[in-house]
Amino acid sequence: MEKVEIDIDGKLISLEAGDLARQAGGAVVIRQGDTMVLVTATMAKEAREGIDFFPLTVDYREKTYAAGKIPGSFFKREARPGDIETLICRLIDRPIRPLFPKGFKNETQVVGIVVSHDQVNPPDVNAITGASAALMISDIPFETPVAGARISRVEGKLIFNPNYEETAKSDLNLIMAGTSDGIVMVEAGANEVSEQDMMEALEFGHERIKKVIGIQIKLRELLGKEKVTVEEPKVDEALKSKIHAQAASGLNDAMQIAGKHERSDAIKKIKNDLTELLSPEEQEERTGEVKDIFHDLEKDVVRNLVLDKHYRVDGRGLADVRPISIMVGYLPRVHGSAVFTRGETQALVTATMGTSADEQRLDSLEFKGTKSFLLHYNFPAFCTGEVKFIGGPGRREIGHGMLAERSLIPILPSKEKFPYTIRIVSEILESNGSSSMASVCGGSLSMMDAGVPIKAPVAGIAMGLIKDGDRVAILSDILGSEDHLGDMDFKVAGTSKGITALQMDIKIDGLNRELMGKALEQAKEGRMHILGEMDKALQTPRDEMSKYAPRIVQITVPKDKIRDVIGPGGKVIRDIIDKTGVTIDINDDGVVSIASSDEEAASKAIEYVQNLVQEVEVGKIYLGKVKKIVDFGAFVEIFPGTDGLVHISQICDRRIKNVSDEIQEGDEIKVKVIDVDQQGKVKLSRKEALKDAVAAE
Repeated sequence: MEKVEIDIDGKLISLEAGDLARQAGGAVVIRQGDTMVLVTATMAKEAREGIDFFPLTVDYREKTYAAGKIPGSFFKREARPGDIETLICRLIDRPIRPLFPKGFKNETQVVGIVVSHDQVNPPDVNAITGASAALMISDIPFETPVAGARISRVEGKLIFNPNYEETAKSDLNLIMAGTSDGIVMVEAGANEVSEQDMMEALEFGHERIKKVIGIQIKLRELLGKEKVTVEEPKVDEALKSKIHAQAASGLNDAMQIAGKHERSDAIKKIKNDLTELLSPEEQEERTGEVKDIFHDLEKDVVRNLVLDKHYRVDGRGLADVRPISIMVGYLPRVHGSAVFTRGETQALVTATMGTSADEQRLDSLEFKGTKSFLLHYNFPAFCTGEVKFIGGPGRREIGHGMLAERSLIPILPSKEKFPYTIRIVSEILESNGSSSMASVCGGSLSMMDAGVPIKAPVAGIAMGLIKDGDRVAILSDILGSEDHLGDMDFKVAGTSKGITALQMDIKIDGLNRELMGKALEQAKEGRMHILGEMDKALQTPRDEMSKYAPRIVQITVPKDKIRDVIGPGGKVIRDIIDKTGVTIDINDDGVVSIASSDEEAASKAIEYVQNLVQEVEVGKIYLGKVKKIVDFGAFVEIFPGTDGLVHISQICDRRIKNVSDEIQEGDEIKVKVIDVDQQGKVKLSRKEALKDAVAAE
């Protein structure tokens, strides 16, 4: 067993290998505090034949035993990965996938398992580092180490790999991965942080990433296996020349067709015509080779059009945003809705208001509680004109939904101001570039349409980069093909004040500060343009919520009266709900939330609660109900849960033999509180109430 470690800003990170999972290709335990993640990397012995992609699988699992917990499910064992685990799978996958050699087709699997969790240090960013370290010491052809880091900012100070408490206080939560040469992946949520501050955080994180990479290299020197060799795919130069001669000119023209499907059909026809270059015997055997050469040519044509002519496939300038159209209040029965269309990307986004009973209950390794803001993103096949089986949300849908959710969280009103559960659903109806950012724009508009008092509208834009030597082009509002064929894809969401979320994937080395800063500034210009278009559709949140949305009214009762509102076994509160049809929730601070779409029912429920918790006032007259008659008087309920005794001498201003001669059970009578003794017993007088009534007349 070998162990290497490094202390960065007082945070000790260690890598151990050689002791566990020895039959895996490579296995590393990465540790910070008492949080430990076991990460393994294994590959199949033989390459998969007949595929044109790298078959990499990344899995990440959080075991509840790691924190001394037992799963809360019926089966009492971990089941399918939750959203958090799925998102961390993506965090690991995105930075390592581009670093495998071209032509490597062996099935490869990276598995991360959280085996110890101290409830202080998050395991996610260290899982990225652990995956790289496991690959580095294995025989898998992975030669460029990467490391992950989380950067938070608390009171203006940047913190490396903060604990949960520090992250909760921060106005910036940045997860990043990088090599020694540059940053390759970024995920960030922020509270309207400026572009300059974001750049400083990225530089701060990259300096520390390089130090973590140093211990990976050291571990490789101690334990590394000999890497398998991968032959670079050989290109038939004669065939390549024929393909270029036949397809280059037509492909150049096809790439200047504005419509997505028309352009795709033209490119497909050019590709299909290339089969004429092969004999019937070669067609089956060499189709993949032709496909690879054609793809490289397609990439070169697009990149050269942009770099040499500043011409994009749909005819726009480099910084131009596609035409935007917006409809708000499109769906009549939902609480809030918006249709956001940008070019050939369209999202139908809805906002639904709910009560605390609608909050999502979470019980993960890191968090147990509830979540009151949800954003769900759906990407059906028809949005790209395809036919596919519709199943549950995949990793991409979960990731895009979380990016959009993270973008909108900073502008939500406080629970004290707006005590609702909010669910946003984005249905992607068309897609050709950045549907996640369309979801951000539509989500912001749908909440405004629903009357949610958000702090400011949020817009998002997807940016791209094409770089070849000294030739550089930064593209605003990229298309799907520009994302696929470019060198960088980054999405920026924010308000007019600053950034609320950032996601970045970089496919090249050497992205310097100046270039990244320019890209962020161009993204800001695009974001401000989109915010302007959104402002034309809806400037501020609507004053009134939809009549179909529940109304939540909050009142505060004394803590010692909470039990009176609830009643024995919940009897009292259930009775109020049955009589009024409202939803009632009471927290430990005495805040009572009453929700109903019927204002009259809500008012009635409030009256019930107020009656339950009000204090008896000596000298006050109440309209009470006679509950029981006894020989010496009558017990009268002056408000729910509180009775008092009217002695026979206090029934009227004359002497009577029987109480029932004057009043009957069930009668409503006015009574005056004349005393409350030390035991809390209430003494009432009908006689005094009648005198006061005569005096008032």
